[in-house]
Amino acid sequence: MSAPLLFLFVVLYFLVLLAVAKVTGKNSNNMSFFIGNKNSNWMLVAFGMIGTSLSGVTFVSVPGAVGKDGFHYLQITIGYLIGYFTIAYVLLPIYYKMNLTSIYNYLEQRLGFGAYKTGASFFILSRTLGATARLYLVVKILQVFILDNLHVPFWATTLVILAMILLYTYEGGVKTIVYTDTLQTSGMLLGLIICSIYILSNLHLSVGDALVAMQAKGIANKSSVVPSLPLL
Repeated sequence: MSAPLLFLFVVLYFLVLLAVAKVTGKNSNNMSFFIGNKNSNWMLVAFGMIGTSLSGVTFVSVPGAVGKDGFHYLQITIGYLIGYFTIAYVLLPIYYKMNLTSIYNYLEQRLGFGAYKTGASFFILSRTLGATARLYLVVKILQVFILDNLHVPFWATTLVILAMILLYTYEGGVKTIVYTDTLQTSGMLLGLIICSIYILSNLHLSVGDALVAMQAKGIANKSSVVPSLPLL
């Protein structure tokens, strides 16, 4: 696929995001911007959280990490699962009972303003660093595979993407993010299916053949790391 065609898909994707932000951001206020008026569809929120917790970095880098380290990454997903259940059955009931919007309001009420500021500061710092790393990787991929061929400088790509993200978030707040996260998760899962079909097609394998090949590879790797016992 040519670089101009790929660039066209990127532009169309951002236009769709802006259209969604425009529609969902109508008659928005502080309540809808920060907490979505507390009436967001739970299925959309749950589905959108998949893409939020994974992100494009996970989609790009985790397959290589799993290929190198095996199922070590499974520990992280187990941690996510435990964390989600804890949030759903421990924290969220407290939030609704005390009419809170975040854990930092709870820290302020229980431990004081200093705890509130400290927790919020660490969150902002961690999210800034994490978002910066993820954004850099995404921009780098766009730059290498598409925009270098169109002679677009890296700094221009970064500024345009940041402006687009700020624009569609500012337009509608949390209410918009719920729908855009759902759209992004759908695109990510669709891309996963397309990539799987493309790879299997080029390897001339069916789904069953691929599972058998992976099982055989796993057995071979397992047997290669088992130390041989000394003869008595």
